[in-house]
Amino acid sequence: MTIKAILSIIFFFIVYLLLILSGIGLTFAAGFVGWKIIITKPTFITVMLGAGLMCMGLLVLIFLFKFMFEKNVIDSSHLVEITKEEEPKLFEFIQEIVNAVKTDFPKKVYLSSDVNASVFYDSNFWSMFLPIKKNLQIGVGLINSVSELELKAILAHEFGHFSQRSMKVGSYVYNVNRIIHNMLYNNDSYNSIAQSWGSVNGYFAFFAGIAVKIVQGIQWILRQVYQVVNLSYYGLSRQMEFHADAVAASVTGSQPLITSLLRLDLANHSFNKVLDYYGNKISESITTKNVYEQQTLVMNFIAGKSKLQIQNDLPQLTTDFLNRYNKSKLVIENKWDTHPSIEDRILELEKLNFVKSQESNKLATSLLNNRADLQSKFTEKLFSAVSYSEAVVYNQNEKFFEDFETQFLSESFNEIYNHYYDNKNPDLEAFELHANESVLKSDKNELNDLFNNAAIDLVYCAISLENDIAILKQILCGDFKIKSFNYDGHKILSKNCGELIDRLEIDLKEIKKQIKENDIKIYSYFFGLANNQNKQEELKKYYDVFFEQDKSYDEKFQYYIKIVNASDFMYHTLPYDVIKRNMDLLNTEEEIFKTQIQKMLEDNLHKNAITVDMRVAFNKYLSEEWRYFSANVYVEENIAILSQAIRDYQIVLSNTYFQTKKELLDFQVQLLQKHE
Repeated sequence: MTIKAILSIIFFFIVYLLLILSGIGLTFAAGFVGWKIIITKPTFITVMLGAGLMCMGLLVLIFLFKFMFEKNVIDSSHLVEITKEEEPKLFEFIQEIVNAVKTDFPKKVYLSSDVNASVFYDSNFWSMFLPIKKNLQIGVGLINSVSELELKAILAHEFGHFSQRSMKVGSYVYNVNRIIHNMLYNNDSYNSIAQSWGSVNGYFAFFAGIAVKIVQGIQWILRQVYQVVNLSYYGLSRQMEFHADAVAASVTGSQPLITSLLRLDLANHSFNKVLDYYGNKISESITTKNVYEQQTLVMNFIAGKSKLQIQNDLPQLTTDFLNRYNKSKLVIENKWDTHPSIEDRILELEKLNFVKSQESNKLATSLLNNRADLQSKFTEKLFSAVSYSEAVVYNQNEKFFEDFETQFLSESFNEIYNHYYDNKNPDLEAFELHANESVLKSDKNELNDLFNNAAIDLVYCAISLENDIAILKQILCGDFKIKSFNYDGHKILSKNCGELIDRLEIDLKEIKKQIKENDIKIYSYFFGLANNQNKQEELKKYYDVFFEQDKSYDEKFQYYIKIVNASDFMYHTLPYDVIKRNMDLLNTEEEIFKTQIQKMLEDNLHKNAITVDMRVAFNKYLSEEWRYFSANVYVEENIAILSQAIRDYQIVLSNTYFQTKKELLDFQVQLLQKHE
């Protein structure tokens, strides 16, 4: 894979050299012909033609060389370099891993705020020819989410990259991509030059237009080269990840890396949940002194709700849990992935099955010189750019957890449903079939059967089958161009997937039949409870409201889609006449959209989903006819008002739908609690 990647880079340089030589040749040829035209018969027309030809050649040459004058600025503001004197235990820990892997100590060690660890290097044009020293970045959020042994496995993986000579290929690919990206997308200054030259007169405009066409041809070639270079490198990159995992397993055994890989998504999700919480508290000037302690609270709370085992204050996840809702058997190789999937990495680690004697399994935070101070420092850094309107109030962990738990419960369905309704709605057809039944049952022991893991598996098998069939149909009709794929461990040619679709549709029909039968039992169960408590009509009303909301949701959502599509042109550079036509279409669509917002404001069903700020924003949007384009420029303030209205409309629609569903399911829980 390394040889293949290197050959693709050599291919780029050959193509680029040929483009340079062609550009130089074109420039000299255009200059020579232009000069000949001028000196043969010096008139205004010949001077303009000759000068235009010369400018055409120069414009092409400038395009080919402009990347060399671009400044490559790397943002490192999120990183904090640490030294051995500041963190002696962590540096000693790193040195142990370096010795075990038999590689070089990193040039510099940095800490960041996030849940991550990585190797990076100061890459520039000259790094393709000179030795590169690698740096190590460790996220404080990562240190907060793993044990010492797991951190050792993660860092051994990163040092596995240190030991790979193929890392040098990454430096070449980085610079090749920078060159190609510059020539494909960073063309504002170049376009300004071409436009200013073309505005001199019609002759210059003609030759500038030819230069632009030549440049577009060069860009087409570069796009093809980009695919060759990156497909080769990404294949290498995936192999490098497996190799680095093997290095880590040789140091700590396979299991510590497996357990950390399984937990990192949850750790990152929990970290972002805390940040989202405080993002919503900015208007109240509420923040925290230690975001990482609260990351741990969230991580263990979610683990507890998911019935995961917690050891040493860390959730223990399994591959079964990770894939509990993904029942797909369709595997399509994505050649554009830079990393193999977590599942594939774990599978390879299990095959290696390296076993090492377990060392101290203390939390990785014990390696920090002063955990609390360091975490507080990075918490402050995270919120340093936030401006608060009043004196800041620091949330205690207890208050944060109380708020988070309340919010979590308000945004999720009761545990008795065992996630049955997370991605599924009550079924109207099953409800109507139940209504025709004459027998109502209320067996207390039946509840466990209705929402057991087998019932949940049926729901997610149906979802996965529907998704698989949709993708297979895209493959069959040629929208998804691949030669073959794997299904349930068997390789299948794309041209033969019609038979598989037929078989899966039969399976899906049978699974949906079983789900419908279970839904009928669910309705019978809860209506039995309601009947015993004289609340059958009340429960029916909850269902009627939900089914009515379910029917109208798609129609209301279409108004959102239409206004988004109608306003999308404002985020692109377009000619004036095209903008004017699109504005007329937007005005037509906006009249309908405003009518829908007015109905939403008047409908009691949406009352609880519309916040005070939303109502103010909606009323402002409805108050007048906003102009979004005036004097040949976009009016950004008015566009912001429209964008806010569009976002809020979608949020209110989704929140109303969720709350209507939750109220129905919560009422059923109340029936159950009174029955008990």
